[in-house]
Amino acid sequence: MSEIRLPPADAEALVAAALEASNTSAENAASVARALVGAELCGQGGHGLRRAPAYAAQAKAGKVNGRIAPEVNRIRPGTISVDAGFGFAFPALETAIEELAEIAPAQGIAAAGIFRSHHAGVAGLTVEALAERGLVALFFTNSPGAMAPWGGNRALFGTNPIAFACPAAEDEPVVVDVSLSKVARGRIMAASQKGEAIPEGWAFDAAGKPTTEPNAALAGTMAPLGDAKGTALALMVELLAAGLTGANYAHEQTSFFDDKGPPPGTGQLLIAIDPSAFGQGAVARFAEMAQAVAGTEGARLPGARRRDMRRRFLEDGIPADPKLVDEIRKIGAR
Repeated sequence: MSEIRLPPADAEALVAAALEASNTSAENAASVARALVGAELCGQGGHGLRRAPAYAAQAKAGKVNGRIAPEVNRIRPGTISVDAGFGFAFPALETAIEELAEIAPAQGIAAAGIFRSHHAGVAGLTVEALAERGLVALFFTNSPGAMAPWGGNRALFGTNPIAFACPAAEDEPVVVDVSLSKVARGRIMAASQKGEAIPEGWAFDAAGKPTTEPNAALAGTMAPLGDAKGTALALMVELLAAGLTGANYAHEQTSFFDDKGPPPGTGQLLIAIDPSAFGQGAVARFAEMAQAVAGTEGARLPGARRRDMRRRFLEDGIPADPKLVDEIRKIGAR
């Protein structure tokens, strides 16, 4: 059997059980499970169920503190600092979303800096959650070293996704989610787990040579999106997500993929803006632009494909590798 279909609720229960059996609190396990299944629902399997065994191993080894609750410090009226406590990122992100949804309408703009964090998953889901509450959102997160500065060979930057979302009147929110490597590193991890080659142009090996072998790519560096422009943006994300928040830079972090070494200590910056802060009419203007893009022949509005996939998977179930499902189930049964 090459593929099975899992109802989303069953997939969440599967992941949560594996994490709870690996020294993670029920609340944190549920938060992580929602995030991983949310990734699967929008077709981002590299950030989905395939992360569960590594997450469980890290929680069991203490590389991730599965029992810590995020600590919030409201530093100024419009800014909060969230200490993830070397725990999973998702409880900290959910906390930040709740705080910003309260602060931004009153202040016009609010920002949350998260430090001592972990893998933030699909960045688009974080900003979409704020857009569904009527807010404009920007999100920056760094990750363990995977890309070199243009012309160099030292992995100083992570793949460092950036994401944006805004409400669009009666339409679905506009969601932009871009990894600053040509592809997300999770896709190479997935190829490695499946024993598949990767396309040319995705990555370099440790010697700086192009490779189609996923394990060589994981030991080397990722190709940046847009060449030098991509690495310039990756530097910006490092400064915002780590330099500003007090988190570790990419080259100071350990891997998200194994249970070796200390916690990675990743950082995130999440900004929320009330669209009425500069006067009325912004949401209608957002919708106008979104409709112009969607109505252009051959074009697709960012986020539309992901929403179509989510609707289909909610109805038909999430496609999953039966060997992976069995592996996760065995972890939960320990």
